[in-house]
Amino acid sequence: MYDVIVIGGSFAGHAAALQLARARQDVLLIDAGTPRNRFADASHGFLCQDGRAPHAILQEAARQLLAYPTAEIVQAEALRAEKLAGGFVVPLANGSDRRAKRLVLATGVTDTLPELPGMAERWGATVLHCPYCHGYEVRDRPLGIIANHPMSAHQAALIPDWGPATFFTQGMYEPDAEQAALLARRGVSIERSPVVALLGDAPALAGVQLEDGRVLPMEAVFTAPRTHPTSAIASELGCAMEEGPSGPFLTVDAWGATSVEGVYAAGDATSPMHNATLAAASGVLAGVGAHQSLMRS
Repeated sequence: MYDVIVIGGSFAGHAAALQLARARQDVLLIDAGTPRNRFADASHGFLCQDGRAPHAILQEAARQLLAYPTAEIVQAEALRAEKLAGGFVVPLANGSDRRAKRLVLATGVTDTLPELPGMAERWGATVLHCPYCHGYEVRDRPLGIIANHPMSAHQAALIPDWGPATFFTQGMYEPDAEQAALLARRGVSIERSPVVALLGDAPALAGVQLEDGRVLPMEAVFTAPRTHPTSAIASELGCAMEEGPSGPFLTVDAWGATSVEGVYAAGDATSPMHNATLAAASGVLAGVGAHQSLMRS
């Protein structure tokens, strides 16, 4: 029986496990090895890690975590989690199971991109979601914003600080008067003929094909993918969720506690705003929260 099992081995999961190991708790990190950031060559805006490959950051995180004698990592997929007297049991895809008094879910989200030819093969390179994470690398180039939800106009208003911007409404997300005025002040062009394909030798981008037949030069596009929790474990446990602009996310308190006693959560699955630094910070809070709940019990 571990003190805490952390499910999910990206930035949030490792950050939670590290706090628990330093609190001398028996902690198991279960990592399926498919982090959301695996499509990106580099992580940016992450203090002291700017420009470093995500997989390299995680390798170093694992090395540092395993320096603590009470920490363990298992490479496996957690199939589900079941509440039992005094804790939880977590069956794994390899046929074994693990038990713990507390759970930290850091299972992340999965992105669903707009269904356009050329999108998937450019994801993380020239099809991007976060200008703070990737905008500097495509600065001073013609940039597009392909609308995918009602907050897309807000995203479009940000982009001119990195390069000349065109907002593609896709015929579905017409800016209201206030949004249109802001986009005009920011110098954003509005294009109402939908993008139907991305052009060029992927992962590079040369331009976008419009429904009316025109081709516009474009070297990177931003879009806000729809997101959903990668794992069903939280919902199967009965954890409360709420709806964000890009999809559902787990409801947690300031210390990462979910609505189910003994279950904590961290990372992209707990917030409508996704960022490596925020994910790691929420992991710290969930790890500390789980430890303090054990202390109180």
